[in-house]
Amino acid sequence: QVQLVESGGGSVQAGGSLALSCATSGITGSYYCMAWFRQAPGKGREGVAAIYTGVGSTYYADSVKGRFTISRDNAQKTVFLQMNNLKPEDTAMYTCAAMGNGCAGWVRPDLFSYWGQGTRVTVSS
Repeated sequence: QVQLVESGGGSVQAGGSLALSCATSGITGSYYCMAWFRQAPGKGREGVAAIYTGVGSTYYADSVKGRFTISRDNAQKTVFLQMNNLKPEDTAMYTCAAMGNGCAGWVRPDLFSYWGQGTRVTVSS
């Protein structure tokens, strides 16, 4: 059974930083796509960043490029999202997701088979 468990959310002032983690279990193989999505109140789910494990290729939404960094620890099967220079518009529920094969179309949540429960990030101005 595949499980994804996020941690690291919280509240921070604009300009601050937070680091999110997504611990996985039950995923077989070394090559799969892990992504972070976010959903703000009243808005749709938005792809934030993705990483193709085993290769390390990374992908980012334009809104977070240069501020967020996605990385992974393959040995621990954990994916991280380092968020710097946070803005109030980054406030959302952040959820990690996994899908097999590569990261083609990673911004589409319907392509992902496995989801965590999410962790909330609040950025105040």
